[in-house]
Amino acid sequence: MTDAQPSADRRLAAQALAANDPTGWFEPLYAEAAAGTSVVPWDRDVPNPLLVDWLRTATLPQGARAVVIGCGYGIDAEFVASQGIRTTAFDVSPTAIRGARARFPHSPVTYKVADLLHPPPTWRHAFDLVIESITVQSLPLDVRTHAITGIRDLLAPDATLLVIADISQTPATTGPPWPLTRADIDSFTAPDLTLVRVETISRADASGLHRWRAEFHRPPQPAAG
Repeated sequence: MTDAQPSADRRLAAQALAANDPTGWFEPLYAEAAAGTSVVPWDRDVPNPLLVDWLRTATLPQGARAVVIGCGYGIDAEFVASQGIRTTAFDVSPTAIRGARARFPHSPVTYKVADLLHPPPTWRHAFDLVIESITVQSLPLDVRTHAITGIRDLLAPDATLLVIADISQTPATTGPPWPLTRADIDSFTAPDLTLVRVETISRADASGLHRWRAEFHRPPQPAAG
């Protein structure tokens, strides 16, 4: 990450928040990156190791459908699909989705432009695996509950949710990012998800920071009587 990048993040986020548009800074950031005047700080050449490690030992139903939230250029989504999982990935930025399709022109992933705060109605309870990695923390605190509700609503009965996020001991007051507290992690359970496990794991960089990796489960529907 360059010295200038945090100012680009926060400059664009501040403009979007001033316009009451909490997701409105992503497209300008990706557009600047496409023009070569900025970089996307979370872009990387390999999938998130916390996702890789978890998914390689996960047990999913045959024919499982997964969705990757805030997929950016698609690195994580491509890994999920490489495991034989039918994968949809979305981002609010059209430029990001065009970039993902250009990077992976023969991809099995279904890439879509969509907003987590206003997801397509057809996605409600549609996925067996939902992967949320550092998207909620990129949104301000006043829409956090809305974002988490949107994530929960993607889970089908008997589905799994994986959450990866930076850790904060107290609610963040400035951002992006706005890292998650343990209370934020616990809030994913309401009203009907069960917390399977939550871990604190060192980030794979020189920051010395840690991330949450939390797994949740929605119970199956009761059998018809």
